[in-house]
Amino acid sequence: MFKNYIFDLYGTLIDINTDEWSDDLWEKMALFYSYKGAKYTGKEFHKEYNRLCKEEKARIKAIHPEYKNNVDIKIEKVFKELFNLKDVEVTDEEVLNICAIFRCYSTKYVKLYDGVIDLLDTLKAKGKKIFLLSNAQRSFTMNEMNMLGLTPYFDGIFISSDREVSKPNPCFYNGLIEEYGLDKKECVMIGNDYKADINGSKRAGIKSLYIHQSISPEIKGKVNTPYQIMDGNVYKIKELIVK
Repeated sequence: MFKNYIFDLYGTLIDINTDEWSDDLWEKMALFYSYKGAKYTGKEFHKEYNRLCKEEKARIKAIHPEYKNNVDIKIEKVFKELFNLKDVEVTDEEVLNICAIFRCYSTKYVKLYDGVIDLLDTLKAKGKKIFLLSNAQRSFTMNEMNMLGLTPYFDGIFISSDREVSKPNPCFYNGLIEEYGLDKKECVMIGNDYKADINGSKRAGIKSLYIHQSISPEIKGKVNTPYQIMDGNVYKIKELIVK
């Protein structure tokens, strides 16, 4: 049926719950920076973090108006600039550790959905190619994929922070297609977000399968795909689109 299976990550393969809004998170991050000589209060740190993220997004939009509002940033730049603002020098490796610490502090749980490994094993056994197309931060995502044993399954990994563009913009989809020389007619996108994953893939000319999970955005409108799993059962993906 299809040769190339393109997966969203969070809400599709990985079940995750994070909280980046708690005061406690920002107080801990400010404390950690203070350990390194970059003294912040929690409120100051959060305020500067938000300002830097906004400025970086505006910079990218100015360079790439074709991305419209679907831009993404490398969060490492923000965490490094938070040191620069306090005249503290850090290495790139230290910044990556900061990213990992932030993700750890803000994560309540992270795990695979039931049936994910079975699905990926089946696809590999049938000689299918597996790709990732995720709106995510590489500095967060690769740690989690490695921890959960997902990384070796993928023939290509496309993460929005690397490309500075995100779903549902067709530029992100087309970047994956072009880099790996794929035929869109042989591809299917699997995701849990009816706008980013399903409407986005339709705009890019790629067929799709929608799977609804508890963390999926509320559906307001039509889900533009004949392949739908509304109970979150990953095992059903094989029944619908794997031959």
